[in-house]
Amino acid sequence: MGLQRRADLAGAAHLELVSGVAQLRPQDAMVEAMVRGWRAQQAARGLREDTVTARERLVRRFLEHTNEYPWAWTPGHVDEWSLWLTSEKHLAPSTIRSYQGSLRLFSEFLIDGRYGWSMACEDAFGTHPVAICHEWNTIAHLNDYEGRPEARPFTREEIQRFLDYADDQVERAVRAKRKGALAAYRDATLFKGIYGWGLRRTETSKLDVVDFGRNAKAPQFGRYGTLNVRYGKAKKGQPPRRRNVLSVMDWAVDAVADYVENVRPRFGCEDHPALWVTERGGRVKPAEINARFVAYRDALKLPKALTVHSARHSYVTHLTEDGVDRRFLQQQVGHENDSSTAIYTHVSDDFMNTMLHRALAPALAPFPANKDR
Repeated sequence: MGLQRRADLAGAAHLELVSGVAQLRPQDAMVEAMVRGWRAQQAARGLREDTVTARERLVRRFLEHTNEYPWAWTPGHVDEWSLWLTSEKHLAPSTIRSYQGSLRLFSEFLIDGRYGWSMACEDAFGTHPVAICHEWNTIAHLNDYEGRPEARPFTREEIQRFLDYADDQVERAVRAKRKGALAAYRDATLFKGIYGWGLRRTETSKLDVVDFGRNAKAPQFGRYGTLNVRYGKAKKGQPPRRRNVLSVMDWAVDAVADYVENVRPRFGCEDHPALWVTERGGRVKPAEINARFVAYRDALKLPKALTVHSARHSYVTHLTEDGVDRRFLQQQVGHENDSSTAIYTHVSDDFMNTMLHRALAPALAPFPANKDR
């Protein structure tokens, strides 16, 4: 009978542990080898570096919190840690579940016999890691939406006030002959773009001028008939998802076309690819978009529940009220599941009242006269 050959899986214990060398602190050396192995295993699966780094940081925080080595961790440690995250750190359930998920992945990696970490711990310390995350001590994903309940879209009147206010800042800057007139014009157009194409803040920031293209089915929009979003929200550990958003709001197309052709060149950044450029020749960052949004919202005394994302939310809501098919909207905003789009489908009271009257009309209509009488 031949000897069983160990599989050289990325992250396996025999690849990370240095044999024949006496460690001054063998427990710490084992932990570092485990973390290196887990990093190698994730890298071999093609996960993004920032995802791997965030997971490693989370495991090290749990290690510090428990003050125990991984082969001594128990489900009780997860209970205590989760309670601390809830009662002391006041983190959202979705955040805690994400943390628990990362911890579960590390724990499952250690106890997977193919990688040999359990045997290595048994040989070195006379014990081995066990599963610590179970259904009964982790948060289940029961709801499609776990965001803040107060979050909502703009009403049509609110979004009109906001965009009008943004336009007013341009006129004020021009009248006062202030240097910020170009930036104010850019920001006013940027917010119209977020609402007009249903964009996220980061997606907006990373747009380039060349991301606009023609749509043969909508020649009236010229070179602005479609928008190629290259930095859509990514799945965990995966690269950004791309999507094409078809232009549907003619006034938004007019605003962007005017900005690109008549205003952006005045920034003096002809060689910069960004759609939204700064006066210093850089790209507008998401944090800057948020800061300007908050300044305008607060100046108008609009509810603080409204965020930049509310404009994207409003895109879905208002087009739904206008009778646009939800499947089309799902593709436009880049939702993988229809349930995600459904969360955005809040309709206004006026729309609901109109639909109610329409639904009740047959029941409230007078009975036709009986011709036989």
